Amino acid sequence: MQLDEMWTFVGKRANKQWLWLALNPINRQIIAFHIGSRSSKDAQVFYEKIPAVFKSNTGFFSDYWQAYITTFEKENHFGVGKDSGLTAYIERFNGTLRQRVARLVRKSLSFSKSLENHIGAIKYFICNYNLEIKALHY
Repeated sequence: MQLDEMWTFVGKRANKQWLWLALNPINRQIIAFHIGSRSSKDAQVFYEKIPAVFKSNTGFFSDYWQAYITTFEKENHFGVGKDSGLTAYIERFNGTLRQRVARLVRKSLSFSKSLENHIGAIKYFICNYNLEIKALHY
């Protein structure tokens, strides 16, 4: 699994919200996401959202962010640099997400005024994206 996080905001830039994502590189579907701070506490909430079937025999590749290191089991987590290519799909998905969801563009007039709407818009996009990817692979 490939893991990454990206910043977003709700209402104003000072109200940063971090979008945590887990992507299955085999079928390129998003298997879990969480919106919160960039803390170890939110990393733990994110980890708990990952389905159990993926936790037992799966390697998790992420950057070297300390929250990943403290949350994910050492034998299953691998911190890698972007040059390794082991997080390429999730990095590409981040770009797709920013391009297709107007409220995630960094310099935009479109933004979420409430956290609930922000989560809903992201969830809607991810569900639709997973259906499109599934259709392309069959």
